[in-house]
Amino acid sequence: MKPALFTTLPEEYVCTPDGMEIDKNGDLIVSCPNFADRKMPGCVIRITKDMEISKWFDVMPHPETGLARNMGIAFDKDYNLYICDNQGWYEEEENIFKGRVLKVVFNEDRSVKETIVVADQMEHPNGIRIKGEYMYLTQSYLHRQKTESGRLMSCVYRFRLDDRDIQVKNTLEDENIFCTFITENPDCQYGADGIVFGPDGNLYVGNFGDGEVVKIVVDENGDYVSQSTYAKDFSKMESTDGMIFDEKGNLYVADFCANSIAKITPEGEVIRYAQSPDCDGLDGGLDQPGEPIIWEGKIIASCFDLVTGPGKVNTGHEMPATMAQLELE
Repeated sequence: MKPALFTTLPEEYVCTPDGMEIDKNGDLIVSCPNFADRKMPGCVIRITKDMEISKWFDVMPHPETGLARNMGIAFDKDYNLYICDNQGWYEEEENIFKGRVLKVVFNEDRSVKETIVVADQMEHPNGIRIKGEYMYLTQSYLHRQKTESGRLMSCVYRFRLDDRDIQVKNTLEDENIFCTFITENPDCQYGADGIVFGPDGNLYVGNFGDGEVVKIVVDENGDYVSQSTYAKDFSKMESTDGMIFDEKGNLYVADFCANSIAKITPEGEVIRYAQSPDCDGLDGGLDQPGEPIIWEGKIIASCFDLVTGPGKVNTGHEMPATMAQLELE
């Protein structure tokens, strides 16, 4: 499958796009942490079906850092927006444990009415999904929790939608931890990342460094039952960032490291659906895809285009930021 350019994004307020959602009007909502430019505030943008692009709002900055670095986003049934604010992404000692989960409430005219801090002091909040009265979110690092093997532990947290001001410890003492993962790949110690509920009602989470999708069985109350490997084939899927199911039960995964989108069939077969070489995205290439979403009958992928180093196809950041699109088979 050959990707095509979906759009370039306004350089004055977007340099790093990431998580996506669809609002009640059918608009595509994109979370932009803007990690590539420290002077650029984290914001949320709107793309209409007519391809009009505008900034919706700047995310409320942390009172100590003066920044917001918003990654995963999710709407509840009332269209309040929940945001993973990853303050620790730069891995600077003074900010590592200042990540937040925010709830944004809107006025009738869609302006921001209130921003509520659901949880604070998180190390690395990343992706988020909502089901019933709970939000489930990945935390890609849990460095305070040591493992016998010395490998990285990460986890999924679960909070109630009406929770406020939870102070997270980032250890297994946190009663809100839903399940944990250990990343075995010594060359990529980065853990839980992409997250989505499947058509079967169960939760699917990407263990990024191992290129693995884990199935977490949940009961009718949303409580944990068990977990097991759903799909893993490093030759076709090297990392597991954002992910989305289609109506046929196929799972599309942003393979961040390989500049690729992987497709996982309902039988668990991994297919490399599309892949691009190192590029600037302007020709439609997958320029380090961070998350896919299905919108208006196509797969839309945000291009993170920032992380470089061993195991990454991407070699540098370019402007303008881009988004790619793929046909659904």
